[in-house]
Amino acid sequence: MLLLNISQLSAQNNAKIRKARHVTASCEEIAGLPYFREAIKNSDMPARISSLRIALVIAMLLFFAGAYAQVPVNFSAESYTNGKGDTLYYRQLIPDANPKRRYPLLVFLHGSGERGSDNISQLKWGVMNFAAEQNLLKYPAVIIAPQCPANASWTGIARDRSAGIVPLAPAPTKPMELLLALIKKIKAEGQIDTSRIYITGLSMGGFGTFDAIEREPGLFAAAVPVCGGGDPARAPAIAKIPLWIFTGSEDPGVIPEFSLNMLTALWKAGARPGFTMLPEVGHFSWLGAYTDPLMIEWLFRQRK
Repeated sequence: MLLLNISQLSAQNNAKIRKARHVTASCEEIAGLPYFREAIKNSDMPARISSLRIALVIAMLLFFAGAYAQVPVNFSAESYTNGKGDTLYYRQLIPDANPKRRYPLLVFLHGSGERGSDNISQLKWGVMNFAAEQNLLKYPAVIIAPQCPANASWTGIARDRSAGIVPLAPAPTKPMELLLALIKKIKAEGQIDTSRIYITGLSMGGFGTFDAIEREPGLFAAAVPVCGGGDPARAPAIAKIPLWIFTGSEDPGVIPEFSLNMLTALWKAGARPGFTMLPEVGHFSWLGAYTDPLMIEWLFRQRK
C-alpha cells in the first residue's frame, strides 16, 4: 500500500521533479539513497523492508523537489554592497527581455516577521501579487524586495503608540541607508523609467515607506504605506507625493491612529491622499491592499 501511494504521489509530482532534476544528486546525498542501494545489494534484508526504505527515500526526494519548485525563480537573488563593506540582500524581478523599454521601479518593504539573511522570506506577503502574470503583463515593472537583517529595522526611532506617531530619526538606519543608495544606483544606471519610482510596504515596511519618502521626497513618484505610520511634522515635505494609505480598523499591532494621524497631517498640508480603512480587519490589511485592482491601476498611473 505504501509503495502504491508513493507511486501515485510521484505521478502527480512529475512536473516538480523535472524542474528540480538538477538538485536530485544533492537530495540523494541528504536522503542517503546511495547507501541504501549498496546496502540492499549486499545484504539479505527482507525485500519488504528494502522496498519500504526506498519508498521513504522517494518521499524525501519529492519533499525536497516540491520545496525547491515553490521558490519564486522569477526573482533573482541579488546583493548591494556600499563603499564601507555593508551589504543589503534583495530579490529582483525583471518583467521582460526587452532592452528598448524603460520600466518603472517598484520597491517593496516587508514586515518584521520576514527579517533575516535567507534572501527569500521577504517574498512571503504582498509582493507576489505584483509579480502575478496577469498583473506583470498589464503593469510591467522592475521589482526589488530588499531583506532587512534580523534585529534591525527600516526605521530608527521607536514608534510612540500612545500618540500614534513615529518621529523621523536624524539619520536613517543602516538597512534604510543601503536601500536608498541602492535605489539611486539603479536610477543612475539608466535602465528604468526614473519618473516612475514607487515604494510600498507592510507593517514594519509601512513605517519604512513613510521613512523613505520623508527622507527622499524627490525620489519617489508614489507610495502605498500599509498598516504603517510616519512623522506628521514631515507631512508638508511629502504633500506633493501621491499616496494611498491602507489600515485595518481593528489592527491590534499597528493601531489605525498611526495612519489616521498621517492622513490628518497630510490633509492639513494640502495633500489629498487615498485612504482605505478596511472594516473588521486586524493587522493583515495588506491582503486587501495588494489585491485591490483600483489601487494597482492608480499606482502605475503616477509619474513625477
